[in-house]
Amino acid sequence: MRLLIQRVKQASVTVEGKIVADIGVGALVFFGAHKNDTREQTTWLAQKLLSLRIFPNDQQKMHLSLQDIQGSVLIVSQFTLYCSCQEGRRPDCSSAAPAQLAEPLYNKFVNEVKQGIQNTQTGIFGAYMDVSLINDGPLTFTIDAP
Repeated sequence: MRLLIQRVKQASVTVEGKIVADIGVGALVFFGAHKNDTREQTTWLAQKLLSLRIFPNDQQKMHLSLQDIQGSVLIVSQFTLYCSCQEGRRPDCSSAAPAQLAEPLYNKFVNEVKQGIQNTQTGIFGAYMDVSLINDGPLTFTIDAP
């Protein structure tokens, strides 16, 4: 599993013209599952996200986590995190997990994050989504599950 995390001042997801998720200060998290990922990896990944110190303290040093600032989280599924653009002109997404494997992993990850962050929202798995954000920094991080 792979996360692409963007520290945000605001983020939202719109599906078919309707806002389905909207957060303030926190993190927009794009979630991708690899075809060989397992359920056991989600717990480590959720804990890493919750405890990652990417928010500034009073001295503007990154010393605070999502939990420390009581931030919000918006989690969006994105299979293209496992697409390769190394060869040819069309991305190769054969390493991405198929939907029947990825969706249960995504749901388990979301539920584990919800245990630590009260305001956790999501896009709609498999839907075509318009994602809007105000990136804070900008700061963007990636985490791969072991």
